[in-house]
Amino acid sequence: MRSSKSLRIRVGKKILYRTQHYYRGLSGREVNKSMGVAVEPWQTAEIPGPKKALSINNPQIVTSLIKRSKNPIIVVGHKAAEIQLKNGLLIDYIIRISEKAGIPIASTPSLQSEFIKRGFSRVVGMPLVDIANRLVDPEWMGLEGKGMHDLAIFVGFTYYVGWLILSGLKHFSPQIKTVSIDMHYQPHASWSLPNMSLNDWEKNLEALIEGLEVK
Repeated sequence: MRSSKSLRIRVGKKILYRTQHYYRGLSGREVNKSMGVAVEPWQTAEIPGPKKALSINNPQIVTSLIKRSKNPIIVVGHKAAEIQLKNGLLIDYIIRISEKAGIPIASTPSLQSEFIKRGFSRVVGMPLVDIANRLVDPEWMGLEGKGMHDLAIFVGFTYYVGWLILSGLKHFSPQIKTVSIDMHYQPHASWSLPNMSLNDWEKNLEALIEGLEVK
């Protein structure tokens, strides 16, 4: 019988089990090696401490986290309207993820209009500092009044901005799982994509979207 505190992640036909006790004694590098990937922060001069994000070496991990979450949220930075990928801007991929998974979006106020221009209305414009503060607040009822969010997905951020927000959440709101799906490894998240090329990043985003289509 599995421990109630074990982490259960389905990757294809495989199910990965790791207990909290297993991870507690390992450094970030050792934990990521246990998942098959050893990664370091993209901005190497920054030292994140011993607890680092688990590296997402398969987009289905994100799909599984989303499907298991009760009240997820996507937090989007201003670069989502600037980064060009093969099939559109990053914001177009984010909208597809949101629509497939039914997840509301909190974005920077300047970016909200870009969502609305595309006919997407399930978005709330909010300053980044305010978003971070609300995610830490246990009494906040979430974007849609459904209670505190248990999973926050971050994308479209300048690296150092994402670093700071995720660091704050790691230390002051540890009950929320955080996932960075930007193209550079964010060690302060619970889970993060590793450092990768623009082409590989796009492939991972497409695989994530395809995974959400499977019920």
